[in-house]
Amino acid sequence: MLDKIKELIVNYVAIDPADITEESRFIEDLGFNSYDFMSLLGELENEYDITIDETEAIEIHTVGEAVKYLSELQK
Repeated sequence: MLDKIKELIVNYVAIDPADITEESRFIEDLGFNSYDFMSLLGELENEYDITIDETEAIEIHTVGEAVKYLSELQK
């Protein structure tokens, strides 16, 4: 799942996937704005056939938190 998220992230920001870690913060480290982040979440919903709760999504700050959240939704 981490690799897929990295693939999607590089569609939004100019960064080498190798530089993206689970500790990378979407806004502060990767340069996402709120629109980009919500668009990424939409792509993840489509990719994994899940529904992301917007109130829970605002608590996702790092790539690792996104991986953990998506993994829990898939259970």
